[in-house]
Amino acid sequence: MPNEALIVVDMQNDFCEGGALAVPGAGAVVPMVNRLITRYDNIVLTQDWHPAGHASFASSWADGQPFSAVKFPYGPQILWPDHCVQGTPGAAFHPELIVTKAQVIVRKGHHKGIDSYSAFRENDKMTRTGLDGYLKARGLSRLIFCGLALDYCVAWSAIDARQAGFDVGVVLEATAAIDLEGSRKRMLTEMRQAGINLNLTA
Repeated sequence: MPNEALIVVDMQNDFCEGGALAVPGAGAVVPMVNRLITRYDNIVLTQDWHPAGHASFASSWADGQPFSAVKFPYGPQILWPDHCVQGTPGAAFHPELIVTKAQVIVRKGHHKGIDSYSAFRENDKMTRTGLDGYLKARGLSRLIFCGLALDYCVAWSAIDARQAGFDVGVVLEATAAIDLEGSRKRMLTEMRQAGINLNLTA
């Protein structure tokens, strides 16, 4: 439909097998994501795009441990292994991903002191990417999400999209989850409560 857009979240090398922050099963979803890309006319890609030494990297903290949580000015923040550093092979899109149909690429996480899971606003819940304005200006009111990782960047993006007034669905079989301390189940519940359609197929 002309008012629909597919949002492909963070299909990058560092989130796939062999990457710095590999999501289990990520490689297996690439063909399903590509299948979706061929079906939609309006495509947005998101790309994690961190500067070296980003505050969310465990290596930026004297005693930082990957997957531990620390207090940031905007609330709890998980510390991650260094990943998707600007201009590195790990930040590049998966080599098999169809990127030629993308009309816009939204880079997020480029502010050194703020992490950004959502494609719409960073983790401080205030710094916006401008994606909602772009989509609304083009008359795109229904958004379908796929990509990585389901329980972080996909879920946060989908929930923010609902809060911005979009009709939202997630194709679960075209996602993979980190599942850190039950995060997959928790975020599925939050998405359902937000009114997001989780019954779509690739």
